[in-house]
Amino acid sequence: MTETPDAAVAPAAGFRDIVRLEGVQKYFGSIHALRDIDLSIGRNEIVGLIGDNGAGKSTLIKVMTGVLAPTSGRIFIRDRAVDLGDYSVRMAHDLAIETVYQDKSLAEKQPLWRNFFVGRQITNRFGFIDIKRQKKIAEDILLNSIGFRGVGITVDSTVAQLSGGERQGIAIGRAMHYNSDLIVLDEPTVALAVKEVRKVLDFVRRIKESGRACVYIEHNLAHVHEVADRLVVLDRGRVVAEIAPRDMSVSALTEFLIDLQKAH
Repeated sequence: MTETPDAAVAPAAGFRDIVRLEGVQKYFGSIHALRDIDLSIGRNEIVGLIGDNGAGKSTLIKVMTGVLAPTSGRIFIRDRAVDLGDYSVRMAHDLAIETVYQDKSLAEKQPLWRNFFVGRQITNRFGFIDIKRQKKIAEDILLNSIGFRGVGITVDSTVAQLSGGERQGIAIGRAMHYNSDLIVLDEPTVALAVKEVRKVLDFVRRIKESGRACVYIEHNLAHVHEVADRLVVLDRGRVVAEIAPRDMSVSALTEFLIDLQKAH
């Protein structure tokens, strides 16, 4: 009987949290970027990550997704501790964690079906790329995962033909297709018109409807307040509050963040 090369890659069936950070610290030289971070992301929830510029949001996400190693602390994936020396973006992918960055992950001149399968091509038994099958799967993602119905977009459309909101939808749909349990969105509505923002927020809701979890980093409080189940507030590298949107209005949340800045 052969053993799994990395036990951490095998998902635990009865897990509570997809990701959990305990006592995580991150230093860049003398700069203390993350301080005693305790944070868990459960199943089937949208967690909004908010805070001023420099609060540590990007650093936290990079540690969570294997881009950066924490200086100290522990990371658990599906309740199993990961070896921080081995944890990487590749391992995060293997553990069904995907990050969707603002527009950076799509090839402008390539058709949508090719974008869905970059680095993950489906081949036939002769080793050739199975274009017909890839197009069929891409079509299913367009129609069923992200709901592109009757909008003049096909699997042969190029990324360059899409609006900003539609591009975010493609990137989110791709992450959903690869059975990600957790999808991290890095400011998906930045610089989008109101109509496009609505599309993206609908895509975010689809993540939860599909049974997955989402960490949503956003500067626009109204956007994240609308879709999040829980808001985690970062300030100078610390988690200073966890708020249920129903308990605090957007205007009260704005005042709360302004008061944090005044306290510095």
